[in-house]
Formats: sequence, C-alpha cells, structure tokens
Amino acid sequence: METFLGLDYPTWWFLVVGGLFSGYAILDGFDFGAGAWHMFFRKNSSRETALKAIDPTWHGNEVWLVIGGGTLFAGFPVFYGTLFSAMYTPFILFLLFIIFRGISIKFRNMEEMLWWRKMWDWSYSISSIMLAFLLGVVLGNILNGMPLDENYEYIGRGFFEFLNPFSILVGVTSLALFMMHGAIYLLLKTEGELFNRIQQFLKFGMAFFIISYIVTTSYGFFYVDHLLTVFEENQALFVVPFLVFLSIANVPRLASKKQYGWAFVFTSLTIALLLVIVAFELYPRLLLSNSTIENSITIYNAAASTKTLKIMMGFVAVGGPLVLLYSYFVYRTFWGKVKSDFESY
Repeated sequence: METFLGLDYPTWWFLVVGGLFSGYAILDGFDFGAGAWHMFFRKNSSRETALKAIDPTWHGNEVWLVIGGGTLFAGFPVFYGTLFSAMYTPFILFLLFIIFRGISIKFRNMEEMLWWRKMWDWSYSISSIMLAFLLGVVLGNILNGMPLDENYEYIGRGFFEFLNPFSILVGVTSLALFMMHGAIYLLLKTEGELFNRIQQFLKFGMAFFIISYIVTTSYGFFYVDHLLTVFEENQALFVVPFLVFLSIANVPRLASKKQYGWAFVFTSLTIALLLVIVAFELYPRLLLSNSTIENSITIYNAAASTKTLKIMMGFVAVGGPLVLLYSYFVYRTFWGKVKSDFESY
C-alpha cells in the first residue's frame, strides 16, 4: 500500500476526518452550550445579548460539519452508507433540530409579541440541547458497536435501538461538556448582571459535566470493555487520559480565578483530547460489528481508492488552511464583549 510520510492514505484520511469533526465539536459545541442555557435567562435583554454572542459565528461553525460530512463520504463511502442507514433516526432528528435552531435565531426578533419571542426562544434552546445530545448518542453507538452482516449492512432490531444505556450516557456527557464550554464562551462575551448570572451557571455546568463524565467512564470500563484493549496493549497511551484529567481539573481552577480565556482553551483541549481517545479506541476500525467481529468496518475495507484519496489530499492541503483563515478572521473581527444596545453586533 502506498504511503506518504510513513503513513498509508486511509490512515491520513482517518486523521483528516477526525480533525474536521474535532474542529466542529469545539466550535459548534459552545454554540450548542450557549443555546442550552438560553431559557435560564429571565430577561429578554439577556436572551438577546446571549444570541448576539453567537450570531456572527454560528453559520461559519457549521461549515466544519458540512466539510467533515463531505470528507467522510468521499474517503470512507462504505462506512458513510452503513452509519447513515443504521443511525437514520438520530440523523433525521439532528437535521430537523439544526433547521429549527437556525430558523429560531433568525425569526425570533422579526415580531415584537412576547408569545412569538418565547416560542422561538424555546425552539432555539430545545434544539441546541437535542443537537448536543444526539451527537453524543451517535458517538456512543459508534464506540459501542452495531450488528453488521458480511456485506457491512446494519442488521439491528428496533426503531429506537440506538438508545442503549451507553449511548444515552455519552449523549448526556456531551451535553454537559458543551454546556460548560458554552457558559465559558458567554462569560467571554458578556458583562454586568448577565455576566454574574452566567458565573453561577458555570458552577452547575462544571459539576454536571464532572459527574456525567465519571458515570459514563465507569459504565464504559465495566460494560464496554473492548474500548480498553488498545490501552492494555500499549500502556504508553494512558498518557492521553491523564492529560484529559489534567485538562478537566484546570477548568474549575481557572474559573475560580476568573481566567475565562484560559478556561475556554482547556474546555476546547478537553474536547480535542476526548476525541483523540475515541480515535485510539477505534483505529483501524471505523465501526465495530458486535455480532461478528470479522464484519467490522475498517479504514481499509471502507476506503475509496488510493488514487481518489491522493487527489482529495491535495484539496485538503489547499482548502484546510483557507477554512482556518476564514474562521480566524471571523472570530478576530467579532472579538470582545457584546453590548445590549441597538448598534452593537
């Protein structure tokens, strides 16, 4: 098999897809987290300020999802087809909620009636909560594995089979992590009374995440033990969970000192490191067949041709830096505190 810098092309594409979805989780993660807190704000002015905090960037954040989905389809079409067939229900729900979330942000201020604004506030908040939860549910199912036949087709039983205990726990943990991440982002963008209120929310968000993370990790340790195999075979990899522990521990420490910029860096790092652990647990598999392990989908039996991957790596080499530059420009332009007056963004 052809290699580039010592790695074969399916492995390179595995890293590209992982990097794109990590970027999406970090950037849209705080959007979802901010939305999850939305109905806890009592005043209309507070809700408007919180929406202004994410309004200039949420469109751009979803570009990472579109590109990530495109690279997944182009690089691993077998995995893409099987995953979307098996996870049809959560993906359809995800699509519906992401549509309603965007509609809610745009429609909310089109009318002055109180009932109108409350309706779209609830729609925005519920959609944000469900999007964060569903992302975790899909990830939990990928880690847990699915029943596949020899043609890599899903042979599961029921309509809601995707709601197994482990996937629900991962979904709740994802929501908790994004709520913590989103609260810190809002602290970077707000001031005054709203800032003080979000500080209290952050305390609950950190406790919610730490408890959820401990419960989910404990459940996985006892009931999804195939995830531990890679660490048992290569104990040097335990450095990554240790770094996750240090990263999580740094968040409340920095929050207590009101160093929210660094706290945001460490919540972002926590998301990235957790997805690195996921990559270690999966590689070289993309989807474990928990009925017959020989039917598992790997980066090799799911990959497009080497020529296709080589051509697409060229597009990534050009397009990747452009996406990063665009994201930097947007965040640099709209950096700073959001004001509640009419003229602010």
